[in-house]
Parts: sequence; structure tokens; C-alpha cells
Amino acid sequence: MTPDLDPSTVVVHAGRPARVPDAPVGESPVFSSTYIAGGELGYGRYGNNAWTALEETLGALEGGRGLSFASGMAAAAAVCDLIPVGGRVVAPQHAYSGVLALLDQQAASGRVTVERVAIADTAAVSAAVVGADMLWIESPTNPAMEVADLPALAAAGRAAGATVVVDNTFATPLLQQPLSMGADIVVHSATKFIAGHSDVVLGAVITDSDELWTALELRRKSLGAIPGPMEAFLAVRGLRTLALRLERAQSNAAFLAAKLVDHPRVSLVRYPGLADDPGHARATAQMSGFGAILAFELGGDGPGAQRVCESTALWVHATSLGGVESMLERRRRWAIEVPTIPEDLIRLSVGIEHPDDLWADLAQALKA
Repeated sequence: MTPDLDPSTVVVHAGRPARVPDAPVGESPVFSSTYIAGGELGYGRYGNNAWTALEETLGALEGGRGLSFASGMAAAAAVCDLIPVGGRVVAPQHAYSGVLALLDQQAASGRVTVERVAIADTAAVSAAVVGADMLWIESPTNPAMEVADLPALAAAGRAAGATVVVDNTFATPLLQQPLSMGADIVVHSATKFIAGHSDVVLGAVITDSDELWTALELRRKSLGAIPGPMEAFLAVRGLRTLALRLERAQSNAAFLAAKLVDHPRVSLVRYPGLADDPGHARATAQMSGFGAILAFELGGDGPGAQRVCESTALWVHATSLGGVESMLERRRRWAIEVPTIPEDLIRLSVGIEHPDDLWADLAQALKA
């Protein structure tokens, strides 16, 4: 691939088979647990062509080398395993609850020490990372929608000798490339926008360090957290339309954010695309778009927020995000969610439906 291609072109053409007569246009999954001796693969836990297509595409988009995993949590666990026993990790106060729970479990067992920080407070994070082994960043955060200063935090982390990890699930590599801003590792729940159709559970890691890639690939082999070839194939197929899906979903999100700001029942809208959002200037500087996730609050009315989620006809009341269909949920319905997330916060994963239909359904649920 030539380096001057737009990411929307790269996402379509990277990771394809060689253009030789009668070759397929795209990779198909190979269903085999083992391979004839003498080649590079050898065994199904070490690789297959569907993984390669996905990893090459994500690597081209993020500017590094990719590794696919059985889930986003499998990818996160492999990265966290890089922290030395007794080491210290600095992590956001607000981030994906599964990752925070994993870090809490490791801290409870005495394996690591975890320090939680407000990731948007650059000075506080820079101070906390001194002496740390890993800095885990999520931006925008799930579900609080805070935006971290990625170049500044990556520089602070590296200066402190910490491995800098960025969960790029919300932004996707089309809107943000953390490796280019100084991060060491990028993590994705490929279940979400990457695959994009709510039919795959998959994770990915990308790094521009050969040493880190080798260490993570060894952990995937040893721990066996490998995706199936069909899951990888479906993720690649979904990834090809990411630019189109994200363009429509992001436009819908901006439309809905503006509508929600003016609604009398809504007390706060969290979306970096809004001019008065705390993360707007930072997102404008380091992202090429504001994404398709937003959150809003109902003035402290937790039961009312739950009723909103249960009253939609078009919006899907579900816990995932990044699919073509619009989803919503009150995040505090999960006991694992951190208590500093408001009881009345509703997270919206905006899909590709017509924006007027999405707003009509949401408005009637707010009225209910």
C-alpha cells in the first residue's frame, strides 16, 4: 500500500491476496486445526490466512503490526500480562468496566498495584505515571466520554519508562491513530466498530515495536486466546465498510446530540462534537471526527433513565456498541460499573438508520 492513501481507501484494500490470475479478491477462511509440515503455519493456534488479512488491515490503518485475539478482553489481558509482577499501572477512573475489573482482580491478588486517575487531567496523569510500568489510556472514555491529551500523556509515559497503551475502540483507527502520537500499543474490542455487525466477539492489538509484538504473540500462543477463522473473516468483511458506516453513524450522533441538548428532560449531554463539551478542543486537535458514541443524563433520575431504555421501539436496549443498529443502555444497571458514573447516564451507540427515525423513537421514550 502506498503511504499517501486516505484511511477510507486503506480500509478497503489492505490485507488482500496478491493480484495474480484466478486469485480470490478477498481471503476466505480456512477451517483446519493443523497444516502440512514445512511451512510457516504448522498448527491452528499459530496463525491462519483470515487472521493475517485482519491483522494486516488493522496494522496498515494504525501504523504498526497487528495481532488478533479471541475477544477484546483477551487482547487486554495479554497486554496487562506485560506488567511485571509487583509492577504499577496507571489507569483511568472511567474506562471499560471489564478492563478496570481485570486490573482490580490483579491488584487484589497482589500481582500489580493500580492507581486510578482522571485521564483528562494531564498534569495529574503525568505526575502519577512517574515510576509506573504501564499507562493505560482510553479516549474517549467509556461511558463518560472524557478526552485524553494523547500526545502529552504518551510523552509523559515514555519519559517515565512506562509502556503506553491506548484503547482506541470508540474512535477507531479512522478517527485517531495513537501510535502516531507516541503510544506503544493500541487495543481494540474488534467486536464493536471494527466488525460492525453485532455478530462477532474479537479483539486486536497493534504495536510498532517488534519487541512488544513478539512478546504479545508469545502470550497469544501460550494462553491460547485465539480467534476462530470464521470470526476473523467476518471482522475483515465488516471492516471493509467501516468508513461508510462511521460516516453515517457519526453524522447521526451529531444530529442527536444537538437535539438532546435542547430537550427539557436532559440535564447533560456528553459528546466531544459539541462546542461546549470539555473535550471538544482536544478532540478537534487529535481526532479527525468525534465518533458515534455519546451519553446523556436526566438530572439524577436513575429509574427514569431505565424507563427510557425500556421504552424504545427502534433503539435496541443492549450492552454492546459499534454495530449498524443503534443501541442504548443505562450503564449503572451493571454492578461492575464504577460508582462515579451517574445512575441516570444513558450511553448511546448510534447506528446508520435515518436520523429522524432515531430521534422520533428517542423523543417518545423520553416523554414516556
